Order: sequence, then C-alpha cells, then structure tokens
Amino acid sequence: MTDAGGAAPAGQADWRAALAREPAVLVTGAAGFIGFHLCALLLDAGLPVVGIDNLNDYYDPALKQARLALLRRRTGFFFERADLADAAAIGAAFDRHRPRRVVNLAAQAGVRYSLENPRAYADSNLTGFLNLLEACRHARVGHLIYASSSSVYGGNRKLPFSARDGVDHPVSLYAATKKANELMAHAYADLYGLAATGLRFFTVYGPWGRPDMAYWLFTDAILDGRPIKVFNEGRMARDFTHVDDVVEAVARLIVTPPAPQPDYDRLAPDPSTSWAPHRVFNIGNDRPETLTDMIAILERATGRTAEKIMAPMQPGDVERTWADVGPLRAAVGFSPSTPLDAGLGGFVAWMKDWRAERVR
Repeated sequence: MTDAGGAAPAGQADWRAALAREPAVLVTGAAGFIGFHLCALLLDAGLPVVGIDNLNDYYDPALKQARLALLRRRTGFFFERADLADAAAIGAAFDRHRPRRVVNLAAQAGVRYSLENPRAYADSNLTGFLNLLEACRHARVGHLIYASSSSVYGGNRKLPFSARDGVDHPVSLYAATKKANELMAHAYADLYGLAATGLRFFTVYGPWGRPDMAYWLFTDAILDGRPIKVFNEGRMARDFTHVDDVVEAVARLIVTPPAPQPDYDRLAPDPSTSWAPHRVFNIGNDRPETLTDMIAILERATGRTAEKIMAPMQPGDVERTWADVGPLRAAVGFSPSTPLDAGLGGFVAWMKDWRAERVR
C-alpha cells in the first residue's frame, strides 16, 4: 500500500528499524526546541547526527547552550556553528559531512516579532532556506524535511485546517515566509528531483521549550505570582501538540520520502501533493483547546491561581487552529495524541527543575 504521494508508509512496528538503517542525518536548528528533541531521538536510534545552529539571541542563549551541552555528551553527535544565511559556511558543512537526509528546523520564529524585525525573517527564512536548498541540490540529498507552520493558514476559516486547501492569505510576514518555503521546496523538487516534505507544525510545547511561547510565559508568571496577559479575552483556541509526538512524526517521515504522483490532476490541484516528489503534512493533535482551558490546567499543575489581564487580539494572530492529520496518519501510521493536561503537567515539572537549576 502507498500513500497519496506514492511512498510506502512506515508501519507502526518497523519505523524504528527502518530509521536505524538510515545514514547520518543533518539537523539545522539543532540547539532549538524541536531540533534538540529530534537530535536526541535520532541518537537514541543509533544514527549519527550533524547539528547546525547559529545560537542566536532571539531568546535566552543559555537555554540553547544547555540543550547543546546535553547533545554534545552523546556519541555520534557532531556540531557545526553556522548561520543558514551564510551560504559559504552551509556549503562547507555539507561538503564535510555529505548528508543524505536533512531536517531543516532553523528559522526565525514568532508571529509578533515579525512586526518588529521583519528583515530577520527575510535573512533566515528566505535567504537561509535558499542556501539550504542549494546545498541539498549540490550534495544530492535524498530527502529534505523542512519546518513550515500552521500560521500559513492565515485568514482561512474552514476547520479543521487541511493541507489540501489553498493558503494564499497570510496575516503575518512570518506566515508568508513559511508559505514561500513550501513554494521554493516544490520548485526544487520539480527542477532537480529533490524529494522534500514540508511540515506545518501546530503550537508545539513541552520540556526545553521556547520562552516566547504562551505556555512558558504563563507558567513562569504563575510560579512567580505575576499577572499573565490573556489576548482576545481568552477566546483563542490552539491545537497544542507535544514535542515528543512531533519528533516521532518527523522521524517516521525521514524514512518515508515522497515520490512523484504521475496521475496528479492539474485541473483539480491538491496543494498537499504534486507530480514532483513533494508533500506537505499537518503535524497537530487534531484537537483545539481554548486558552482558558490551558490556563486552568497550568493552575492545577502549579497549585496556584493565575492573575489574568485581559487584552484584545494582537495583529497577526488567528483565533483558532485545528489540524487535519488524516494524511499524516495514512502515510506513517501515526499522529500526535498526547492529552494537554498530561503534556502540560510534564512541562510544569520540568520548568520547576529548570528554574531551580538557574538559581544555583
């Protein structure tokens, strides 16, 4: 049986064995949140991992250094400090390691920050991604997996969000750059046969997360007894997706490269597939949860009541996200399912340990 893109899905039981047979994997953004967890999973599977990161200061570099320190202790991990916007440095790293599988998780993240510093998004998400595509092309990489974002759905109102639907109305520059990445990757798939899989992540959370995300900001404030700012009066819903589920989905997809779909109907186009070796998947929990529910879970997990300051919707935000993950499940026999209360409970426990460690 094959998925819609023509690739044989990795079964529930054999994906780890298939992964163990892979060559070294190059992961950009290795010191980032998802990158760190993915590198750890791949190392656990016995794969050598080449990590690339520029260790920028978009958020506390100490957190990135701490993640990187844990990876550096692992056998089989090799690190290159480089910026995707530096074409020469990226090309040299590819020449040294000659990767066959690449996972691009490096990007300038954040919707609100794109209003303050738009040029950072052009440098990292556009120029940087082009440099990566060129490096993959010249190194004859067999499969590129790259991070897109649920933000590409922008002004869409049809729920759940489906990768089969058009996404031509972004409401932030960040979202526009991520949609551009999908278009760029498809062009390279068509022109050069570079098999590429785009992943639209939906509100990823968990231990070692990002300090600019709401769940981190809220937990930190609640533990300190500070008020939290709740946008759109709390009438927001997100498809919260635990990082362990995310990296398992990525790992399964590493061994499921897309194949061209020769019977692709160009008169009734499906944006998630192509006649070229390119696919796009949602990576979400298939369950939107309200911001007020998330806060209630954090209050229970911390044993404290949050002081809330209600605020209006912010520019670039959307009110609700919800991932259709049926195509992912069909392709790899898996989709995220960690309940939010369990995932946030684990995060709060980690956060308390992290804060205590910082005080020492």
